[in-house]
This record gives sequence, structure tokens and C-alpha cells, in this order.
Amino acid sequence: MGVRLSAFARGLGQAPAPPGPFRPGFWRSPIRGPWLTSVFGLVLLVGLPVLFVTGALSYAAYNPDLGVLNDQTPDKGVLGFYLFDWPTRPSWLYRLTQGVHVTLGVTLVPVVLAKLWSVIPKLFEWPPVRSAAHALERLSLLMLVGGVVFEFVTGILNIQLHYVFPGSFYTLHFYGAWVFIAAFAVHVALKLATMVRALKSRSLLGELRTGLADTRPEPPDADGLVTVAPAAPTIARRGALALVGAGSLVLFAVTAGQSIGGRLRATALLAPHNREPGDGPNGFQINKTAAAVGVSSAMVGPHWRLELYGAGAAQSLSREQLLAMSQQSAWLPIACVEGWSTADQHWSGLRLADLAAMAGLPEASSVLVESVQPPGPYSSVVLRGNQIRDLRSLLALRVNGADLSLDHGYPARIIVPANPGVNNTKWVRRLTFRT
Repeated sequence: MGVRLSAFARGLGQAPAPPGPFRPGFWRSPIRGPWLTSVFGLVLLVGLPVLFVTGALSYAAYNPDLGVLNDQTPDKGVLGFYLFDWPTRPSWLYRLTQGVHVTLGVTLVPVVLAKLWSVIPKLFEWPPVRSAAHALERLSLLMLVGGVVFEFVTGILNIQLHYVFPGSFYTLHFYGAWVFIAAFAVHVALKLATMVRALKSRSLLGELRTGLADTRPEPPDADGLVTVAPAAPTIARRGALALVGAGSLVLFAVTAGQSIGGRLRATALLAPHNREPGDGPNGFQINKTAAAVGVSSAMVGPHWRLELYGAGAAQSLSREQLLAMSQQSAWLPIACVEGWSTADQHWSGLRLADLAAMAGLPEASSVLVESVQPPGPYSSVVLRGNQIRDLRSLLALRVNGADLSLDHGYPARIIVPANPGVNNTKWVRRLTFRT
């Protein structure tokens, strides 16, 4: 196979390069070269692994090992090797990890685009394949570029709640992340030494002092990033770095506030819009309204009952009966996969641990939570034992001293520390505690 590929590559290499971007003189920017590419690469070498790790933590926070209700990637196989019991302390853990994931991802967009611009001649290299080893490198490059573009595009669309995917965002983003990180690891192994040499080839401070008039192309390189026919410079390397850095700072400024909260929330111009229903006790962020998921007031009217299942006979409890029981409270935020989160809200209701005891399973290892919401993704979810036993985990009936609004889950909703927002099920109708 390798011999046939090499023969094919030799034959292809003897053919003249097609017109346009495949010609060596097509790309003429005098600032493109190994050093500038390596500067952008160094930023991504730090940032992209952080993105992958925080994304993996987000996946683990869904407790995917508890079944298909939690995990839309049941065929993950060895890709789920890092799973562990997601903790409930600190209560802001998911708010932190997912806030970092989303904010960093948006902030890195200008760096990713600049890196792709800096290596674009490699994407149009001629001949496209010179040997079996070169074919492997080209394949890893294709997976790397395709993977990073796919992950960033789907992630940004998800942040804006713009679901135009040909399937579940959860599944697509999960597998896309693994394709990307595999290609990233291969690329780093192949190019790390080249990057180190390029970074040592010139001083960063020296480039920051070099203006447009003194900007010159880098020496010719083996990868062909340096143009053979440089045009007159229109921007210095320091200008390119400043442009990319400023773009990242602007995106950070209009994104981070959705996770940090407080006064900075008003600066989160890229956060999903219309998330705040107004003032008052229920005037904090929501993801989807009751109407958006098909829940009406009639579905949770006076006839509503909480069905409680466990070791003994099933119980059916009205909201009035639940309110008549001993009420507990907790200050907890809601944090969503899109990166936004609320400040701590004051929730009150019944502890899940007490409900487990009522159901005859005080040591329950899990609880199936089902909503009156029509069947669909996350209308049901499974919580694990450590989440049940945390004394701040509640079946909430009220928030900030008032009854829950319909959009916030009236008549009852789950609120669990460090739990992804979508797993804090609203409009609860049934709890089934299990061993």
C-alpha cells in the first residue's frame, strides 16, 4: 500500500500545480512564517487542552454512567473512561468549569482564526501527498482543522440556543471533541520541536518594537509558510498580534459577565437574550420557558400530585401537603451548559434525603426524576446517591420567599448543588428512589 501511495504521489508531484492558491506565489503576506504561527500556536497549546478538560468535566457532571436519560452517547465505549461521581461541593463547581469552558472558547476565536490564516498555504500544498508519512500528516491536519472549526461553530451556536444541528448537540460535540483532541495530540507531537525552534529564532520584545517600515519576511522555511514573492507589508507583526489580542479581549468582555454575574452581567452582550423574566423573587435567568417545552398551567393545576416511589407503597402528595411538611432552605445558583449562570437564589422545600426516607430508601443510590414536560431530552433525569444525601439538595417549592413561577418550575422543581441546570428538573411529577 505504501509503495503504491508513493508511486501515486510521485506521479502527482510531476504534474504542474493548479492555478490559484496551489501556486507558491499566491500567498504573499510578508509577515506569515514559522515564528508568527508558533506564537499563535503557543497560546492554543495552553488554551485548547483547558477547553477539552473543562468540556470533559461538563460531560462528567451529567452523570452519564447512570443511563441513557442522562447520556445521549450510549456507545461512547472507552471514551467515557474518565467518569467519576460528580461532587456537590463546592456548589459553584459547575458554574466555574462550564463558565471557563464557554468564556475561554469564545475568547480564543480570534487566535484560532489567526492560526488558520497563518498556515493557510499548508492547506493548499502541492503536491497534496508526497509519501505515506506525508499522507498521515495531511490527514491529521485535515482532522485538526475540521475538528477545531466544527467544535467552535457548534459550541457558539449552542451558546446562542440556535439548534440547527443534524442531531443532538451533546452527541456531536462530544465525538467532535475526541476527533479534534486526537488530531491535536498528533499535530503537537509532529510540530512541537519546530515550534520551539521558531519561537527561539526571534525575540518577542524585538518584534513588538518593530514597526511597519522595518517589517521583513522571515527566512525561507521547510514548511513553505514564508512566501517566495512577498508583497509590501500592510501591517507589522506587532500589529497582527495586537489585533488578535484586542479581538480576544473584546470577546472576553462581552462574554464573561454571564458567568461572573453581578454588575458584569450587563456587559454579557453575547449571552443568550431574553433569559430574565423580569423583577421580583422569580426575576432571574431561565433557559426555556414553560410554553417553549409545552407545559401549560392546566398541566400543573389543583389536580397536580407528586408521586413518590421507593421500597414501600407509592405515595401521592398534593402541593399543600408538601408545604405542610418541615421546609428546608439553601442558597444555590443555577448554571447552564451555555455558560450563563444565576447568582445564588434562596430556595426552600423538602430535602431529597427526607423524601428518600419517606419512600423507605434512606440510603438510595439514585433517584429517577420525571417531569410533566412532554417526553423529550431531559424531561427525565437520574441523580446519584451523593446528590440525594447532600442536605442542600431540594425538591424546591418556593424561591426567594415566593412560590415558584411557572417558568421556574411551579409547582415543584429539583435544585442540587453543582448540578448542570438542565438536570435541575422543573415541573416534577414523580420521584422514584432506587438502590
